Amino acid sequence: MSSNTRPLFTYTILVVIVMVGLGILLAQLTRSYFINIFEERVEVESQYFATYLERYTASEDVNEDELYKFSEQLNTGMVFISDDGEVLIDTVEAIQIISESEKQAVLSKVKAGNSEIREGKLIDNTFYFPMEIQVEDSEGTLILISPVKSLTNITKNIWLLIGFVLLLGLIVIFFIGYNVFSKYIRPIRAAANVANELAKGNYKARTYEGHFGEAGQLSQSINILARNLQEMTSTKGMQENQLEAVINNMGNGLVLIDEKGYILLVNRAFLDTFGGEKIDYISYLYHDAIPQTAVHETVQKIYMFEETISETFVLPVNIARKHLEVTGAPILSEDQKWKGTVLVFHDITELKQLEQMRKDFVANVSHELKTPITSIRGFSETLLDGAMKDEAMLEQFLHIILKESGRLQSLIQDLLELSKLEREDFYLNIEQVEIQRLLHDLLPIVQQHADKKGVNLRTKIDGETIIQGDSSRLKQVFMNLLTNAINYTWSEGDVTLNFKEKDEDIVISIADNGVGIPEEEISRIFERFYRVDKARSRNSGGTGLGLAIVKHIVEAHHGKVDVESVVNEGTTFHVSIPKKFTKT
Repeated sequence: MSSNTRPLFTYTILVVIVMVGLGILLAQLTRSYFINIFEERVEVESQYFATYLERYTASEDVNEDELYKFSEQLNTGMVFISDDGEVLIDTVEAIQIISESEKQAVLSKVKAGNSEIREGKLIDNTFYFPMEIQVEDSEGTLILISPVKSLTNITKNIWLLIGFVLLLGLIVIFFIGYNVFSKYIRPIRAAANVANELAKGNYKARTYEGHFGEAGQLSQSINILARNLQEMTSTKGMQENQLEAVINNMGNGLVLIDEKGYILLVNRAFLDTFGGEKIDYISYLYHDAIPQTAVHETVQKIYMFEETISETFVLPVNIARKHLEVTGAPILSEDQKWKGTVLVFHDITELKQLEQMRKDFVANVSHELKTPITSIRGFSETLLDGAMKDEAMLEQFLHIILKESGRLQSLIQDLLELSKLEREDFYLNIEQVEIQRLLHDLLPIVQQHADKKGVNLRTKIDGETIIQGDSSRLKQVFMNLLTNAINYTWSEGDVTLNFKEKDEDIVISIADNGVGIPEEEISRIFERFYRVDKARSRNSGGTGLGLAIVKHIVEAHHGKVDVESVVNEGTTFHVSIPKKFTKT
């Protein structure tokens, strides 16, 4: 049975019970009323029977057939039993209103003086009424026996009437109950079901609003509540998603610490900087999860002074180092109660590097310019002081001045070239380049330099591969790398040029077995004026800007440069360039 029909069924059962109980009560009252009336009638009739019986015994005109006829007309049998127990008159058998066995059962009770038969009593639809009488010289008990068939008919009619009324009542109750159920109970149940769904978090649940009265108002109010909850949930979800997106896509690391020192939140930038997963930080004490003492000191100062604090520290990452600035601020509630701390980590590595590069650039440019200018000025003054009269010394000094001026010109040319590459309006002259032919065109120039140094130049650049690029700039890249490889390789050493083609790009590797680069210096070799061995680099004629130019040109082609090096074993540069140039 469904819960929707349970109330109607309950009310129906209740009505049936009431109607059945009412029928039983009515039947009993009717039976009692009828028995009382019947007793009064039989009692009156008993007087007639007694009088008639006296006439029967006193008059010879009254025969036995008339006595039977009189008993039959009244539908009442008559049995007269003397005090001695002798049956003097019996009309029951003649009119056959009851069976012989039922009559004998009653007579035996009378003869035995049973108290059950001393008063009138209805037994199995037959009424027995005894009375003590005296007929002439005989005393005894007159028992009137009368069937009560009308009582059974009345009881049956009462139950038929009650059944009809019950059926009619059930039909009326059904229609009334269904109407009440449809208009009140069903909408209330529907509203209750929707309320349960809302309690479970299903804010899309709705109920029918076509009802009237209080039920209609309830349904409408439930639907308004559901819509408001759905809008609030949707808005809250969007805000949470937006906040999460903002936090996770921040360029700076973020950490949220509660008032007890436990980490509540870390974002993606923090994990990228410090490594690990969220589970390595969330719900841990900050000084256990973050080992940097500068962070501990910042948090402690925030707790002490309750103000924004900033500290800088260095974070080692593999072979590199990151410079970080941590800014912490207290989180206070509206009533100024302490709620926790928020830490923001700014990566200032590039700023530090730019600052250092600016310092190095100024220092290196000053130094590089100072040396040739000082030499040119010194030798010029010497010549002016009279050394020009010595032809041998004059020629020697002029060669030195020429060399230093060439070095100065080369430095200025590289500075101008690097400045041009870094300009926003710099663009490449993109064309179809057969890369193997381009490398072959460089070999005669490089081979001459290698032969002069006594270095063996080996190449593996077979094939015909077409790429999109600026041929003059690519020549500049590979010429620079090959020249460096020859310059930093000992006599009788080897320089190898290899070409490898992949699906979407090409890789050109230039390897030597020369002096190599220390591991801690590799990350800085592309900086301007940075030299691993400053004395050797200057003696080789380099300006310290070649690799910086190489890096800019390769990145302009959307490629990359990788370096592998071991001190005193050699260095390998891998230049990767896409086959197709994509404009950005």
